[in-house]
Amino acid sequence: MRVSHRFTAGSARFDEDNLVSHAGLVPLLELAEQTRLSEIITGKVSIMTPRIKSGSANPAPKLLGVIAGMCAGADSIDDLDLLRAGGTPILFDDVYAPSTLGTLLREFTFGHARQLESVLRAHLIALAGRTEVLAGIDEQAFIDIDSLLRPVYGHAKQGASYGHTKIAGKQVLRKGLSPLATTISTEAAAPVIAGMRLRAGKTGSGKGAGRMVAQAIATARAAGASGKILVRGDSAYGTRAVVRACRRGQVEFSLVMTKNPAIQRAIASIPDTAWTPVRYPGAVRDPDTGAWISDAEVAEVPYTAFTATTDRITARLVVRRVIDARYPDALFPVWRHHPFFTNSTRPTATADIVHRRHAIIETVFADLIDGPLAHLPSGHFGANSAWALCAAIAHNLLHATGTLAGRSQTRARGATLRRQLIAVPARLARPARTPMLHLPSRWPWAPAWQQLWDHTIGSITGHSPPAAA
Repeated sequence: MRVSHRFTAGSARFDEDNLVSHAGLVPLLELAEQTRLSEIITGKVSIMTPRIKSGSANPAPKLLGVIAGMCAGADSIDDLDLLRAGGTPILFDDVYAPSTLGTLLREFTFGHARQLESVLRAHLIALAGRTEVLAGIDEQAFIDIDSLLRPVYGHAKQGASYGHTKIAGKQVLRKGLSPLATTISTEAAAPVIAGMRLRAGKTGSGKGAGRMVAQAIATARAAGASGKILVRGDSAYGTRAVVRACRRGQVEFSLVMTKNPAIQRAIASIPDTAWTPVRYPGAVRDPDTGAWISDAEVAEVPYTAFTATTDRITARLVVRRVIDARYPDALFPVWRHHPFFTNSTRPTATADIVHRRHAIIETVFADLIDGPLAHLPSGHFGANSAWALCAAIAHNLLHATGTLAGRSQTRARGATLRRQLIAVPARLARPARTPMLHLPSRWPWAPAWQQLWDHTIGSITGHSPPAAA
C-alpha cells in the first residue's frame, strides 16, 4: 500500500465534532445497562469519608467511564480522555475528565476494593443470566486460581515490593504488585473473572486463596452451575485452606502438591507396570496396537494429605512423568514427576489432561496484560486495586459482548474484540431528529457487529434479534 493523494501541511485537521472513534461502546454500554451494572455499583460501593470532598461523588457513572475506557483500549488514567473526543460525549451522558476519574480511584481503600469485588461477582452473575458467556455451566464448570507479578518501576508505587516470578522457566526476583485471580470457564465458554485481589509483590501466592476459592464457588453456583465444579490450581494452592473450601463447597479439586518426603514415597511406591502412555505433544500411535507412544506416562496412587491436622483427607495422587531432557544420552530413562492431588472420578489419563488445562487462566492474564493491566497507573495502592477490579469487570463485559456478536467472537481475545467490535469509527447524524450511526462500508466484521447491535439495541426497540445458528 501507498498514499494515493498528495497532501499538504494543512490537509489534516481535528475538526469533526460528529465523528466517533469507538462506536462499539454503544451496544457494549447498553449491555451494561441491561445487566444493571450502574445499579449494582450504586448499591455496593459507598465511600463515606472521602479525603477530597467531591472525590467520591457519583461513583457509578465514573467507574462506568473507567470500564468503558478500558474496553476501548485505555491502559492508563490519561488514556480515558479518548471518551471525550469527537461525538462521543454526545452519544453518552456523564463523561468525566481523566483527572476526575483518577480522583475517585485514589479514594479507594482496602474495604472499598472489597465492595468493588462484590460488584464484579454480582455483575458476572447478571451477565451469565443475560448472555451465553458461561454456556454449558449447568453441566460442568471449571474454577482456576493463580496469581501474577506485574512489574512496577520507581519508588512511588505504594505496596510494591520484590517477589519471585517465573520467566522462561526460571525463577527471577522482580519488584511489583501481585494480583490474585479466580476464573470460571466451561467446555464451551472462554474463562471469565470471578474474583481479583491486588496484593504486595512479596505476598505469598497462596495467601487468601481459600477465601477466594469459596467465593468463586458461590459465584459459579449463583451463575447457574448446577452440575459438577472442578477447582484447579498449581502448587501454591495445594493447601489445607483451598482443599477445605472445596470440601465445604462440595466440589471436586485438582491441585498440585508441593513435593515433600511423603509425596516422594508415594511416587516411589508406584510399580513400573502401572504407568500408561498418554496423548501428549509429539505422541504417535502404534500402527499395530493403536496405543499411544509418548514420552509422557501417567499413574496414580492413593494418598493421604494433611495427616497431622483435622483436615486429613485421602484421595488420588495422579502423577505424570516425562523424560528429563537434560539427560538425552542416559543409559536408562531419567524421569521428572509432576504429581497433583484430586478427588475427581475421571480415568487417570483424562484427569491428567483436564488438570493440565489449568493453564487457561494464563490466557486471561495475557488479555489483561495486553489491555488495561499493561501497567498499574497510580502511585496509590487503593487506586491500583480499584483499577485492577475495573479491568476484571471490563474483561467480563467485553467477552459477554463477544458472545452476542456470534460464534466466531465467543473465544476471541480481548484485543481482537476491541479491534473488531469496539474500535469501529462512525459518523453521528440526526435525520428527522433520529440519531443514526454511519459506519464504514465493507467493514470486515460488519455481520458480527450488526448481530451485536440487534441483540442489544434491537432488544429495546422492538427489533427481534436473529435466531442463533
